[in-house]
Amino acid sequence: MKNLSKKAKAKIRWSIFLPMSIILLMAILTGLIAPEAFYNAETAIVSFAFDNFGWLFQISGNIFLFICIFFLFSKHGDIKFGGADAKPTLKYWEWFAITLCAGIATGICFWGIAEPITHFMNPPEALGIKPGSEAAANFAMTTSFIHWSFIPYAMYAIAGLGIAFAVHNMRLPYQISSALYPIFGKKVKGKVGAVVDNISMFAMAGGVAAVLGVGAMQIGSGLNILTGINTGKFLWTVILVALVITYIFASYTGLSGGIKWLSDKNSKIYFCLMIFILVVGPTGFICKMGTQGVGDFLQNFFSRTHYLSPVDASDWPRWWPIYYWAMWLAYAPMEGMFFALLCKGRTIREFIIVNLVCPAIFGILWFSVFGGAAIDLQLKGAGLWETIQQNGLESSVFAFLNNYPLSKIISWVFLITIFISIVTLCDSMTSTVASLTSSAHDHDNEEAPTFLKIYWGVLMAAIALINILSTGGGKISGIDATKQISTVAGFPILFFMLVIAYCTVKMIVNREKYDIAYFPETAQVEGAEILEDKESKTLDI
Repeated sequence: MKNLSKKAKAKIRWSIFLPMSIILLMAILTGLIAPEAFYNAETAIVSFAFDNFGWLFQISGNIFLFICIFFLFSKHGDIKFGGADAKPTLKYWEWFAITLCAGIATGICFWGIAEPITHFMNPPEALGIKPGSEAAANFAMTTSFIHWSFIPYAMYAIAGLGIAFAVHNMRLPYQISSALYPIFGKKVKGKVGAVVDNISMFAMAGGVAAVLGVGAMQIGSGLNILTGINTGKFLWTVILVALVITYIFASYTGLSGGIKWLSDKNSKIYFCLMIFILVVGPTGFICKMGTQGVGDFLQNFFSRTHYLSPVDASDWPRWWPIYYWAMWLAYAPMEGMFFALLCKGRTIREFIIVNLVCPAIFGILWFSVFGGAAIDLQLKGAGLWETIQQNGLESSVFAFLNNYPLSKIISWVFLITIFISIVTLCDSMTSTVASLTSSAHDHDNEEAPTFLKIYWGVLMAAIALINILSTGGGKISGIDATKQISTVAGFPILFFMLVIAYCTVKMIVNREKYDIAYFPETAQVEGAEILEDKESKTLDI
């Protein structure tokens, strides 16, 4: 594709930049000056969200998934983003790799071992499952599949579908609020858009901070095991500095540079690691555990995705499914905006297959292999659960790899993979945030100013550092602190995402009214820019 000879200069969008800067800087100062108050405020918000809206968190995931399934199999799946003549800008593999790495890939490096073993050895007491039993193994696999497959990507896909249709087919600005056009009309380009984008940015900043915090702790644990370096606050700070420098540089190179290159290499490493464990590990046990887990997943999907323990008042739903749904929701608007950037020239059906079905199947395969192998090791007395209790969840993957051939080499590869995974996610999010806080959000051929990418990258890393260091005087672990900030970030987005889902359905089902790309004579979209589909208006990929 023809390269742009000169990047267009974008201006700061002050209605987004100032409010978010003030809010995030105040959060950082609070964490520095009064860490106990920072922790207590998080706890209060999380408790309120779970006690009053935990049920809505659980139901919403299935609502989003059902809508995506409807579009996948309905006649609306044939709609092409950008109109009938629009051309794709990415090959299928490139598209899938970016989607995978910008979505849940960072999390699977951390939780691929930690979550199945935790559920296997410590299932919720309220369910009466004996730890280490066959029932516990089924529960561990099913729960991991639920948390890391279809529902998280359904959340991303719903936001992406709405934004992509509004931007490519309705010719509205490249911003999250464009997906709300059926309710607010052309106001999405004014104050409504500013409010929506501010809320989305706040949520995403919390989500990225959680990922950075978890990643820093896991990398620190890996370095401790491999080199003997003491892990802790100083090492976490050094790791965060290295991460932020790397992903800001990658963000500067743009989508066609850093993001696409990193995603390609990262995804290939994932597959190689998975194949390695499958081949040298207990292949038969993995296949049996994965097959049985999928069966239990299908049979108990709805009971598991609606479990809230109202009678026994177990804390398990709060610290597991509600945390996950809040984290995915926190990312969803920004992920949707990023996914919308990649899908021009593709149909809705292709969008759902690449952005939901394929990465969800990958998630199930990953947890089948790593979760199944981890359970097998635990049954054989490898002591993974004991290591987790002694050294934290962040040590689980390295304790696991220590039982395999070439453990040192594979552990270093895994450590590098974790680093690249975090960089890839934060790279895409930093670019998206910088675009949203500048006039680059109006045109896809404008590049956000470099100083904005640096500014937001540093700010999100600072939030992560403050959060993992402000653990309430030792009341909770650093991992639990990241869970809290994710829930805080995702809570307001829960309601916003339900509105986006409604608008997405309304826009796509009523195409004749909204789709300028296909129905320019009947579409009634005010404030849209009717653009010619020229190469100068497409992405340089």
